[in-house]
Formats: sequence, structure tokens, C-alpha cells
Amino acid sequence: MKLDKPKIIAFHLPQFHTIPENDKWWGKGFTEWTNVKKASPLFKEHYQPRIPFKNNYYNLLNPKIREWQAKLAKKYGIYGFCYYHYWFKGKKLLEKPLEEILKLKSPDIHFCFSWANESWSRTWYGGKKENLIKQYYGNKQDWKEHFEYLLKFFKDKRYIKVNNKPILLIYKPSLIPQLNFMIKYWNSLAIKEGFSGMHIIETLTGTQSNSSSELSEGIVFYEPGYTLHNTSFYRELLIKIKSRMNSHFKSNYFLNRMNYDRIYKDILKRNLNKFKKKIYLGAFVDYDDTPRRKHLGYLFNGATPEKLKNYLTLLLKKSKEMNSEFLFFTAWNEWGEGAYLEPDKKNKLNFLKAIKNAKKGV
Repeated sequence: MKLDKPKIIAFHLPQFHTIPENDKWWGKGFTEWTNVKKASPLFKEHYQPRIPFKNNYYNLLNPKIREWQAKLAKKYGIYGFCYYHYWFKGKKLLEKPLEEILKLKSPDIHFCFSWANESWSRTWYGGKKENLIKQYYGNKQDWKEHFEYLLKFFKDKRYIKVNNKPILLIYKPSLIPQLNFMIKYWNSLAIKEGFSGMHIIETLTGTQSNSSSELSEGIVFYEPGYTLHNTSFYRELLIKIKSRMNSHFKSNYFLNRMNYDRIYKDILKRNLNKFKKKIYLGAFVDYDDTPRRKHLGYLFNGATPEKLKNYLTLLLKKSKEMNSEFLFFTAWNEWGEGAYLEPDKKNKLNFLKAIKNAKKGV
């Protein structure tokens, strides 16, 4: 049966409230807003700092904020949120907003999880490599504990499922030593709970270019990272980075500045025939992680609401032709990476309007 229109699921970052671990690692009061507020332009036309509309530096522990996000997303054509889920062999991080969403049965928006399963290190914010919390995958007992935690969410009517199978994205599946055994075990546990199994989706990123398990049911392209690292443009960028590292001086010239149109054209012309399982396409609004990485950051030139509308329309049409039910979007609120649909001081609601208009064209 052919789909009407693919549904857009936006990645959602929960790091907009304080936790003891971040206070210890980064200083008291640290949230995603900390680096966003400290950002400054690194060249004349550089759009930094990014300021939320009406200075809405929100706290995700406020249920009114979560309601506002959901209503805004639904109004402009977002089907649901894919919340990042942080689980380190039983240790949870940034879980409070998600647990409150479950407890309060609010807001009324579809959702699923992406298990961000990599270790946390200081390099994510431009520092020297230092592990802050290491990821361990354990054994069947650990997998059972993880599944039982997720099960409470899976049973919620808002949780997104495919053919009675709860969706779970895994951000870096190649890091999991016994991935096939874990998926097989989770499938058996899900069936015992009345589901038809698990709909595991592997995330293809800059460091993972193909599936790691024959037991996963789908792949999703995490954009712009996947395309950036898997095109000839990235090889050109590596030459530039090497030149910068060999230089005896720092210059804005060596910032990793990329062309928005070029990346989207590469996304649209990708040959998908080599991928032998369900494919979910990815899209992105913009990208600029210099608030975190300063001169080591990556950013795009040329992002506009009109361009996003045009490219997203084409991607949605492609998804429809593939009979792919979902398109995953980077992101709802990745402010530290310049990848957000939430209104800001400069663009207000224009990128959200672009989403709505793109859907009209499909």
C-alpha cells in the first residue's frame, strides 16, 4: 500500500536542564545554553551568537515548555520527536524530562528514542580528549535491565511503532560488540510483552557508512554528517584540515566552511541500491557547531528557509516513492550545533513555515 505522505520526526536534545554530572564536568549551572550564549562570530558575516526568539532560554523541566514545543511542532507539520536517550550500563543521564513526559502523559505528541550509545568525552566541546563517562554494553542481564526501562515508554500509546514493533534508533551500532545477540534477545523480550518484536534502526553517520547487523530492520541517514563524510567533498576538506594543522598560525580561512547547496545536492542524488534494508532518509535545517568547537568547528554557508523548503519537498517526494514512512530531521533544538527549528531572533518562524510548505508540495 502506497503512503500518503511521509511523516517528519525531528531529533530532540534533552540537555536543557542542569544535572550533577554536567555541573561537575563543565561548571555549575551548565546546560546546552551555556555555550550558545558564549558564542561569538569568527568572521564578518558569521551568524553567531544564535539567540532564541524572545530570549526563550528555556528549562526542559518546565512542563509548559514541553507543551509549547509539541504544539509548535505539530502546527508546522512535525509528526513526532526522536529524543536522545542516554544509558550507560544502567546509569541514566538527562532522563528527567523524558520520564516526566511518561508520568504526566503530556505533551500529546508522538515520540521515539535514539540511544546515543557513545562514551562522553571532553572533545565534544573542543577540549583535550578525556573520557567523562565510558560506555559498557554488558551481558544479557544488562540488556534485560535496559529493555525493561524502555518498556514503560514502548507501552505508551504515543510511542512510535511500525507493524506493532517499537522503533529504537541506535546512534553508533558498530560500537556494540554483541549487537546481533542483543537485538535477538530484545526481539524475544518484546514478543513476550505483546509486541511483534523491535524495529531497530541503525543510524548511519560520518563514522558508520553501512549496516552492522542483519537483524536490524532499517537504516537512517543522519544528516548532514553522513553525506559530509561520504562524498568527495570530505576528501577535499581533509586536505584543508591537514594544511591547517601544519600551519604555524591560526586563521579564519581554515574554518571548515561548507556549501549548503552542495551537500543537499549530494543527499538528493545518492544511489540507494546498495542498501538492502528499509531506508529512512534524513534532512537538516542548518549546521554550525562553532559554539562548541570554535575554530575547529564545521559550518554551512547559504542556508535559507526557501532553500530548505525546496530541498525538503524533493526529499519527501523521494521518501514517498520509496514507500518510506518516516523522514528524520536534524533537529528540533540542537542549538549548540546551529541545527534547530525552534524560532530564533533572526528567522523567527520561517524555517518551521518551510517545513509546512514543503509538505504541501508532496
